[in-house]
Formats: sequence, C-alpha cells, structure tokens
Amino acid sequence: MSYSIKEIANIMNVTTSTVRYWDSEGLLPNIKRVNGIRVFEDEDFKWLRVLNCMKNINMPIKKIKDYLDLAKKGDSTLQERYEMILEQKHIIEKQINDLNNCLKEFEYKEWYYKTAIEAGTEKVVENITSIAPTLEIDVIPDNYRKGVN
Repeated sequence: MSYSIKEIANIMNVTTSTVRYWDSEGLLPNIKRVNGIRVFEDEDFKWLRVLNCMKNINMPIKKIKDYLDLAKKGDSTLQERYEMILEQKHIIEKQINDLNNCLKEFEYKEWYYKTAIEAGTEKVVENITSIAPTLEIDVIPDNYRKGVN
C-alpha cells in the first residue's frame, strides 16, 4: 500500500514539515518519488519506526545519520550499530529513571496540595513532612499513603 507524506505524518504523530526535514537531511533514503511527490510504502515503516524512536528520545540528527550510514554499509557494521543501540538504550534508561523520579516528586506535590486544600492550610502538611534542605525526592509519609491517615 502507498502512503502520502500527510498520512505518514499523521501515523507518526509529527508534522509534514518534520517529515520533509528528515528527507532533506537524508534520513529517508529509500523514499520513492512519483512526479516529485514523496510516496511511502509498507516496507518503509521498518525504518520509520526506528527513526521515530530516535526522534522521540532526542537522538541528535548527526547520530541518526551515522547509524543510517552504517546500516547502508551492511553486515560489516553490525558491531558498530549494536554499540550505538546499546549506548542509546543506556541513555533511555537514564531518562526513564529521571522521569520516574520526577513522577514521584509530582505525586508528592499532588498529595501535599490535596492535603493542604482539605485542611485549608499548608501548615498541616509542613507539620507532617521535613522541611530540611535536601535534593532527595520528597516522600509521602507512609501513614498517609493510599488514603490512610
């Protein structure tokens, strides 16, 4: 089946200008053109999925190009591509860890404000939690978790 640039952009949840930019950067090397119009085929999705993942983790365009150049060279670059993927995987794992820490902090803030709103004052929360300066993630006191208080 064939897809237009607009259909691909919608499927990938990006703008058509993003797809055009990727093309201008050489990141869509196998895209056919019919009368100057980009035509995407089912087999393009394999690379588009990888490209979309790389985009979603903010992998630099240069690194994506390097990966693509290695892939074009074939089996002689398998080890290099594997190492690039492992490196990005470690970056993703760190991002996930950082986001999980942010989620915990926001869950604490959610609890903090809900408790303060119910009491009509922040003083009730300040009396429960430590106000000592720290960069540690704030933690909801155990006896206040899941409605236990």
